Amino acid sequence: MIVSQTENVGLETTHQQPHIVAAVGEDEDYLKWKPAREELLILACLAIVSLVVALDATILVPVLPTIASDLHGDTNESFWVGTAYLLSCAVFQPLFVALSTVFGRQSILFLSLVLFTAGTLICCLSHGMTQLLVGRTVQGVGGAGILCLTFVITTDIIPLRHARHTRPLSRWHLCTWRWVFYLNFPFMGVGLIMVPWVVNLRRPRQDGLTQQLRSIDWVGALLFIASVSSFLIGITWGGGQFPWSSWRTLLPIFLGVAGVIVTVFWLWKGARKPFLRLSLFRDVSSGMIYLCAVLQGLLMFCELYSLPLYLEGPKDMSPTMTGVALMTITGSLMPASVLAGIIITKFGHIRWAIWMGWVIITMSTGLLILLDNDTKTYAWVLIFLSVGLGHGCIIVSSSICVQALAEARDSAQAASMYTFLRSCGMCLGVAVGTSVVQNQLRHQLQIRHLPVEIAENAQIFIASLKNAKPSYSASFIYAVNSAYVHSLKTLFEVLVAVAGVGLIAALFLKPVNMNKRLDTQHGLQQRDRLDSGVQKRITVDERNVPRPDQTYSTSV
Repeated sequence: MIVSQTENVGLETTHQQPHIVAAVGEDEDYLKWKPAREELLILACLAIVSLVVALDATILVPVLPTIASDLHGDTNESFWVGTAYLLSCAVFQPLFVALSTVFGRQSILFLSLVLFTAGTLICCLSHGMTQLLVGRTVQGVGGAGILCLTFVITTDIIPLRHARHTRPLSRWHLCTWRWVFYLNFPFMGVGLIMVPWVVNLRRPRQDGLTQQLRSIDWVGALLFIASVSSFLIGITWGGGQFPWSSWRTLLPIFLGVAGVIVTVFWLWKGARKPFLRLSLFRDVSSGMIYLCAVLQGLLMFCELYSLPLYLEGPKDMSPTMTGVALMTITGSLMPASVLAGIIITKFGHIRWAIWMGWVIITMSTGLLILLDNDTKTYAWVLIFLSVGLGHGCIIVSSSICVQALAEARDSAQAASMYTFLRSCGMCLGVAVGTSVVQNQLRHQLQIRHLPVEIAENAQIFIASLKNAKPSYSASFIYAVNSAYVHSLKTLFEVLVAVAGVGLIAALFLKPVNMNKRLDTQHGLQQRDRLDSGVQKRITVDERNVPRPDQTYSTSV
């Protein structure tokens, strides 16, 4: 890049030729940066709407047996109540990012809120599993836009060094299953009012609607959504709804893999403006951090969806108390994220938090293997707390790391790719957990000479067992609970291996620079805080100031 600059300064210097430094002073400018009223209002709005997505991802976990019993659903249908949301939430994220680049962040975020609210209304009015699944799917589509745009908008307005301001994470749990949907409406109402008023970001150059629609890579988007959906559906069917050897499982997986290969080729050679940038995977570190995102999502949701079986079965907890127990995980996750973010911002180093997080997750997942019928309360509470601490360290540090590894102009794409791959991991986690537990439970029931039909409706049986305890002997209940415990032990052994892979992948991360300028077309309309300092491409070192009226040019 050729830069020509003329400086008129009245300071003397002993050097004949000035010393040119790219982005000099960025460390100081970033450390002094503070969010103004506009940024704080936007972050508050995003925190409110992202809270709802955080709620809906996990809030149904402790009440799935109640929902299945109330709506007369079987295990597969109750499984899809969670999976339908996660699947649609994952596959539509890249499309919403592409749409927001053309039509603006504000309008697409508002559309996402409308879709999420519509899906919530359908869920509230559901009187059958089919209606509920439709509502959860629509919710997931809206949640996809909310989740990815929350990250993308923060990359537009907040310097990477201060990314700790942008990680609002919350998890609540309720027991009456319809109220878990009613709770969304106040937050959605606030979001629908605040987004048009608060999220005033610059929009790209306005063309006609036809030109805007043509600028979107629809071929790549459709190929991508169809391929990933087919792959994830096949994975979720395997071992549960159909055997892994069944053509009904293998065909969608094969079509999904083939479709992804075709999509990559299209993005590489065919697309004029690809909606996904392959440059995000430009080196080993980038590939490893995205692999860590998938594995972390898999581990977290596999644990959150399987532990209620332990709490409501062997520990005989109600859905309400199960939600409270799971808050030891989600409750410790938040302070761990905040603390890690503060330390990362203070010292500008990321890898330590990622490494520490994976060490804690690997160890805490191993401790989950120790859970049994007689585990004391303090023991499982401490184990759950350690699980949350590990995930908290990884979530905040990984989301910052993916942006630090990407080019400044690719920060928004990197953030959305991270949320997409993590969401895919969540889908895989639910599928893997369900498949392993169901298959192992069937085996454990057989060797204990218990009805294997329990494995086909594992969650429903827990709810029915609570209502009909007097009709079962204590020895029968203990044997069933032991079968559940040993099935979960096998699952946790698998997860320890997965966590080990994540730890090894994290060791390949290279040091990264967090002091990056903002490079976006979607910054704040009110003011551009960084134009005067942080976004300087070329500055003059104050120790080497040129002579008055000196003109120079250089290549950088």
